[in-house]
Amino acid sequence: MKPVVGFSGIFLGEPSARAATVNSDEEAILVHRCLRGDNEAVRQLVDRFQAEVYSLCMRLLNHRHDAEDVTQEVFLRIFRSLRGWDPQRPLKPWIMSIAVNRCRTWLSQRRRRPESVDYLQDTLAGPPTDDSGELVEEIRKAVAELRWEYRAAFVLFHEQGQPYEEIARVMERPVGTIKTWLHRARVEILERLRRRGMVSDDAEEQSTAHEPEGRREQA
Repeated sequence: MKPVVGFSGIFLGEPSARAATVNSDEEAILVHRCLRGDNEAVRQLVDRFQAEVYSLCMRLLNHRHDAEDVTQEVFLRIFRSLRGWDPQRPLKPWIMSIAVNRCRTWLSQRRRRPESVDYLQDTLAGPPTDDSGELVEEIRKAVAELRWEYRAAFVLFHEQGQPYEEIARVMERPVGTIKTWLHRARVEILERLRRRGMVSDDAEEQSTAHEPEGRREQA
């Protein structure tokens, strides 16, 4: 298998996609309508955020049925807590923070339960057909083994396309800490790939050279 030279480029810089900014007044009106019992407003709020919440849960939990259950729990909690949302702050980070916290709790509970056959079938991908497929599978495994904070930051940034500032609000940490977690996540993923002979040593050195300024901040 040939090493993928310079593979660390996928982990450097800003993600390509960014969620569209929603007017805060529009969000406040939508929330107000939900609080008044407007079923159409409830449907609109769910439609607006359901896909992103489910995608985040799926990547953090690595299990389709669990992700579906947690997504439902997240929206139940959202509507129970909606009066506590601060209209001076964006709605999306508040919602995603609920999702992150519910995933963390669910994982903690799941570790105390025996794994079932359907869990293993749901999380294990089929055999890769080429080196590219094997690389994707190795990245998936590496992300799943990251420390919780690193994994959440990595998924939010690289897969959800969230900017540093929004991730900081979701995870309630300074931007410098988020950058540090992202850097450490990339280094750990690249180290796993390097041990497997799937990236060159140059790729790891390139990632280290791009360590963010906030790297010395304690997680």
